[in-house]
Amino acid sequence: MTEAETERTTGFDAPPLRRLRYFHGQMLGARDFQREQDYFREKLRLRLRSLLGYGVVCGLFVEPVPPDDDCPPAGTGNPPEPAATAAPAASAGESAEHGRRRALVRVTPGLAVDCDGDEVVVRGGCVVDLWKALPPDERDTDTVWVGVQYAERPVEPTRAVYNDGCADTSDCEFGWTEECYTIRVTGCEPPADERCDTCCTRCRHQVLWLARIEGVDWYEPVCADGVHMNVRRPFGRHVPTVITGVNWIHGHTYTIDEAKTLLGTQDEEGGLVVRFSDGVRADTLAPGVVEIQVIEGGAGRSASTWYMGGEFAEPAGTAEFTRCFRYRQTTRETLQDGDRVLITVRTAFLLDRCCRPVDGTHVGGRVPLIDDTGHPESGPDGGCVLPPSGVGPWTSGTGTGGGDVFESWFFVKER
Repeated sequence: MTEAETERTTGFDAPPLRRLRYFHGQMLGARDFQREQDYFREKLRLRLRSLLGYGVVCGLFVEPVPPDDDCPPAGTGNPPEPAATAAPAASAGESAEHGRRRALVRVTPGLAVDCDGDEVVVRGGCVVDLWKALPPDERDTDTVWVGVQYAERPVEPTRAVYNDGCADTSDCEFGWTEECYTIRVTGCEPPADERCDTCCTRCRHQVLWLARIEGVDWYEPVCADGVHMNVRRPFGRHVPTVITGVNWIHGHTYTIDEAKTLLGTQDEEGGLVVRFSDGVRADTLAPGVVEIQVIEGGAGRSASTWYMGGEFAEPAGTAEFTRCFRYRQTTRETLQDGDRVLITVRTAFLLDRCCRPVDGTHVGGRVPLIDDTGHPESGPDGGCVLPPSGVGPWTSGTGTGGGDVFESWFFVKER
């Protein structure tokens, strides 16, 4: 290996790959066969996490258990969940005073790959008692996170034919290792994986978090509105930055005065606001990235179009990254009855903190509206309630990465 090749491979977090070499007259023991298994397992892990990434592949939704559901106790899934049954049960006095705890959720069947490259398979789903699964020192909270972690356990004990050279007795040995999973629940917000490249280094956190549950009352059923599964990491090399909210209603009809206020025509505090799921480089908010086109009301080819001048009013200052921008009109063109205002954001030119383009495809026109409190509201009612991933709320993007254009529009009427 040359010096240049050594420099390029320094820091790649992978063990030496040594393959068993057979020859006539070779003496093989259990250690040799175990190392051969380790070789092929490590190769599979390396391919998964380096070529494809990690995260939830399918399923693994967290659902409230209905109050009238005759649920089995936590940890009775297939296989058992050690973490869900590790905490001691409530004392008799506590149970008598408060009654039976009913804060239960169900994790549906599914498949995931953790950041080490291990496949986490949940075949039959499981029911989790949040109180029992939560560490005792974290129970003073009403917000918890539920996740799943790869685990192994020895099964099928078998008596050895002859003793090991260091063994005193011929005890039974487990003949197989079952790959299973463990449910994890915490009251502390888990750290985010902020690595831009998940290929060369392994992450430190093997738990795949599936949901954040807010407003937990240990003696009442979990409310469906309190289960937020947008903390899930979709399977892939990286999580694309997307648009999570805008301050106008896509396809809505505004009065001329409302449109002027929205565009910031006569108000320096106004303007179109776009918010992102992660930081976007402020230096990529350049002229031409946002374009406002007005299509005049009219019939057929008689309608003309013109472009409205504008500028970025926010972010201001020297911040390197921003999670939102405000773009306002700077010219005095007048909107008229029947006009359509077309808003285009060229997200292929907006780079996130990892220098990747924002995934901006406006799927279904359902990016949520930002209300006055600054929190996105739910998308349009009816039709497709959830995005293709099955987890809300709606955002821009198809999940395949960036390089697209965000398009939206609204209409203008005299009254």
